[in-house]
Amino acid sequence: MQMRTCVFALAVVSFPAWAADYTVRLTPEQTKIEWTLGAALHTVHGTFKLKRGVVQFDPDSGKASGEVVIDLTSGESGNESRDKDMHKKVLETGRYPEAVFTPDRIDGKPALPGTSTAKLHGTFNIHGAAHELTLDVQAKTTTDEAIADLTFTIPYVQWGMKDPSNFLLRVSKTVQVTIHATGSLQH
Repeated sequence: MQMRTCVFALAVVSFPAWAADYTVRLTPEQTKIEWTLGAALHTVHGTFKLKRGVVQFDPDSGKASGEVVIDLTSGESGNESRDKDMHKKVLETGRYPEAVFTPDRIDGKPALPGTSTAKLHGTFNIHGAAHELTLDVQAKTTTDEAIADLTFTIPYVQWGMKDPSNFLLRVSKTVQVTIHATGSLQH
């Protein structure tokens, strides 16, 4: 009898931490990943597709987990020759077909439901290496849906990817990325 009471007490004490967790399941068809690369003569814009994404978080503690998987093989800029070079020489998508972001915490308290600004910190695995990364997040939530714009910068040359610049073309050493994400919100 005493053991049962102890287990029940432990469950009651643990309940508030469990009840505070939220899960966002991103909808790949409704999520758009856009990138921008500055160049000497013009700016290059392109897209990637989301493979899958789930983020769990506790708005009280800021603890987060899950993964967001980007299909790098889907990358395109509207120029077939440039895209071929991007896949073969820079991203090497034959060897590294995905980029994966694994969140570990949220800085800033999400409004649930409501509109909020936060920073999502985690690890970004790309081109065979893991890098710390913080995403700026602008989010709007209802009781069952989350819509967010996440922005971040990838210093791709610093992270070991090839600089496609040559004597005629000079491009930035960083890529700006924006994810327009939509997903279901569960509590």
